[in-house]
Amino acid sequence: MSEKKLAIIATKGTLDWAYPPFILASTAAALGYQVQVFFTFYGLQLLKKKPDLQVTSLGNPGMPMPMSMPVLLQALPGMQGMMTSMMKKKMKSKGVASVEELREMCLEADVKMVACQMTVDLFDMAQGDFIEGIDYGGAATFFEFAGDSDICLYV
Repeated sequence: MSEKKLAIIATKGTLDWAYPPFILASTAAALGYQVQVFFTFYGLQLLKKKPDLQVTSLGNPGMPMPMSMPVLLQALPGMQGMMTSMMKKKMKSKGVASVEELREMCLEADVKMVACQMTVDLFDMAQGDFIEGIDYGGAATFFEFAGDSDICLYV
């Protein structure tokens, strides 16, 4: 039997959306899958050397809040920073690995991470902004792998 393949497209660049691609990729790699993650648009934030990932409850009605808070209050300046701080503290207290730790686990497990070159160019980013050990390519690069994958996820 040939090795199973998992292809993931990561398009989000917030703290809460950073976890799914890295958790799924590292778990699949641990289970023996060959894994590739294609980071495009805001998903490129997850590959930055020093990511400044935030979380907000705006537009995310499913986010559990420690207390009921009207949407108008959630939109006030400083609330996003406060919510990000609260989320990071909660994750740390529950022993959840950081995004950087999960990302490193993926690299150690030979998960291939591809930064979308078109998006890098579009947003005038430099390869020096990103962590070591990643590749750069376009949609065709992703389709080469995804076309033969057993599972393809968009997160």
